[in-house]
Amino acid sequence: MRLGITTPVLTMLPDNHASWEEDATIEDVAEIAKAADRLGYSHVSCSEHVIIPTDVAPIRGSRYWDPLATFGYLGAITSRVRFATNVLVLGYHHPLEIAKRYGTLDQVTGGRVILGLGVGSLREEFDLLGVPFEDRGARADDALRALRGSLSSLRPEYDGTFYKYSDVVVDPCARQERLPLWIGGRTARSLRRAVELGDGWVPFGLGADDMGKMIAKARETPAWTVRTHPLELVLTNNRAADPMADPVGTRHIVGRLVKAGATAIQLRLIHHSAAHFVEQLEAMIGALA
Repeated sequence: MRLGITTPVLTMLPDNHASWEEDATIEDVAEIAKAADRLGYSHVSCSEHVIIPTDVAPIRGSRYWDPLATFGYLGAITSRVRFATNVLVLGYHHPLEIAKRYGTLDQVTGGRVILGLGVGSLREEFDLLGVPFEDRGARADDALRALRGSLSSLRPEYDGTFYKYSDVVVDPCARQERLPLWIGGRTARSLRRAVELGDGWVPFGLGADDMGKMIAKARETPAWTVRTHPLELVLTNNRAADPMADPVGTRHIVGRLVKAGATAIQLRLIHHSAAHFVEQLEAMIGALA
């Protein structure tokens, strides 16, 4: 079972972060990323919001580090851990922008990028950025099809409903022959989108039982049976784990996610400092041994 982490500091949601994160620095994040790299964790994560309206910040949070810049730095100080955007909002970017920027990041990091992608739901942000909101689902589907054929191609071509291009060069493109596309969300539609167009599903805000029911139902669909690549199911624990203080409870949390269908886990951990987070990463390995 591969273990990734929900990286602290980079995103702070109201009532869902530790007090030490408020004044933490990139050096604290670097300490955690290097420990994850050393201990064999599969990936670290970073989410995206370009701007948050002030009246929405108390609900959505106001801190969202930019994944591209953050991962460029972390890639230079690690050697094997992967970097998962969790998630980029597809409607904010042209597919070729993503292909160029994250293809370059994939080259810089030696093929360690995972693109977590989502449709987005914050209308105020769409409006401020001047991008369409009402048809964002259909646009996202078209963007996913465009990305699948463009990320690893120097001369991408695509002819879709919203995006059309040919006779262009994207150099550099991604190093990976098939850069993973993980679809974020918390609805059955997001899982269907992952089954039909993605390489993985990385839901948020759902309990293990609900995720298990959704996965079981999705497995019965024709779209699942015709997939040519296994679908990664990257599930997150709603209740933060405390492997140092409660290894038995931690194993129970992980066991419920595995029972729900997880092929990988993106961990949320209790932590009181960067050093404590590293200790929790070490204890997690022992708790599951």
